[in-house]
Amino acid sequence: MQKIIKKEISLNNYPYLEENLAEINAGIAEVCQSIGRDPKAITLVAVTKTVDEDIVNRSIELGVTDIGENKPQEIVRKHPQITGAVNWHMIGHLQSNKVKKIIDKVTLIHSVDRTSVVDEIEKRAAQIDRVVDILVQVNIGDEEQKSGADVEGVKALLKYIEQCPHIRVLGLMCIAPYLYDAEQVRPYFKNMKAIFEEIKRQNYKNSEMKILSMGMTHDYKVAIEEGATMIRVGTGIYGSRNY
Repeated sequence: MQKIIKKEISLNNYPYLEENLAEINAGIAEVCQSIGRDPKAITLVAVTKTVDEDIVNRSIELGVTDIGENKPQEIVRKHPQITGAVNWHMIGHLQSNKVKKIIDKVTLIHSVDRTSVVDEIEKRAAQIDRVVDILVQVNIGDEEQKSGADVEGVKALLKYIEQCPHIRVLGLMCIAPYLYDAEQVRPYFKNMKAIFEEIKRQNYKNSEMKILSMGMTHDYKVAIEEGATMIRVGTGIYGSRNY
């Protein structure tokens, strides 16, 4: 009879995770101290795209509280395998026909940028009698290959969401242009913060401008300096991956 060996996560598994997380958390603390912000005000979303479930679970053991996935099917596949209390973030492009797959699994949807997705979220959220938290994605670099709305599109979308009782907008998200020198990204983050503050003053119904999600592994420090309250880090925690 074949012996079944159950794979367990131990403190000795994936030692690089502890080192990487310590480095990222130290970086957050350092930049916050330099500008007088509280590190606890920054939410670190660990981007788990293509990361094995055991590795994700180990990172949760090490203190990760929020994980982000780019594809709905990955959320569906991994959800039953992830242990411990964790917040799930949908951070990638979301098609309307995939909303129903994740609506009951995610804490926050970052990538809402058009009315068709809003309609589907409202419909599915009403079916499960839940208010779903979202961010509206801004195409801050006006890049054709990236999702997100321009500023006027964002305002129109927020106005549209005023009629959606099962949606709550918690803020804005952007994916800045990838530039080798993180300092070159600063103007985009600065502009994003200005847009965030402008929209916050408008007091749209069903909107609470609390979260500004911007900054990734190579530029998160600049993003925090310019006002990010949430950063999305994958490579800095889990290492380089083949997509």
